[in-house]
Amino acid sequence: MPVWNGVLPEPDVRNIDDMRSVLKDPSCTCTSPLYFMYRALARSDKDRRWLTAKKLRYDITVIPPRIICGELVKTKGHYHPENSAGAGYPELYEVLEGNAHYLLQKEDLTDIVLVEAGKGDLVLIPPFYGHVTINPGKDDLVMANIVSDEFTSIYGPYEKMQGAAYYETETDIFEKNGCYPDIPGIRKIPAKETVKNLGVPGSLYELVEKRWVGLSFLNEPQDYNLAI
Repeated sequence: MPVWNGVLPEPDVRNIDDMRSVLKDPSCTCTSPLYFMYRALARSDKDRRWLTAKKLRYDITVIPPRIICGELVKTKGHYHPENSAGAGYPELYEVLEGNAHYLLQKEDLTDIVLVEAGKGDLVLIPPFYGHVTINPGKDDLVMANIVSDEFTSIYGPYEKMQGAAYYETETDIFEKNGCYPDIPGIRKIPAKETVKNLGVPGSLYELVEKRWVGLSFLNEPQDYNLAI
């Protein structure tokens, strides 16, 4: 588990029943929690007030290594809605420990992207892309994210389609999800390519401590080039 100045709040926990609708094998059983989400973190009251004023949230998620009936453990997957200007909300991640596969899919399914990331990497989830995070390693994946606090994530499309367009299996193969009738192949890009247009000056929490004005892209994506 991560240490947050010695104290962390109680996490939201995803278990097998929470995830059954998006699994390759919905009948799979697992008694251990699949992952843990620590929401709305801050290292000081001053930081918390700044995040609140900017309508932002800093979270940490911990995904232990698991094999779920042949499928690698993953997050549930969700999309983001549009803001008042009609632009989709983005999200920014950082891998703190372990390794991550971020599987992105555009809402219209014309683009499916795999971003491989390791410790210290930043990954942008651009507007109008849904995303699932997979732990492909043998160690805990610990990742942070900063996101707008102005919206609620949309899980329904992933639940309806029994997960993302592809499942990552324990044999390192991405298997097509048969619930999707016609999908493109996976386009792979390195983590650094996703943030090349942002000029991010440090790690995620350093952006909070520096009061980095560039974080405004999380609420005002229409003013930025967030293509990947």
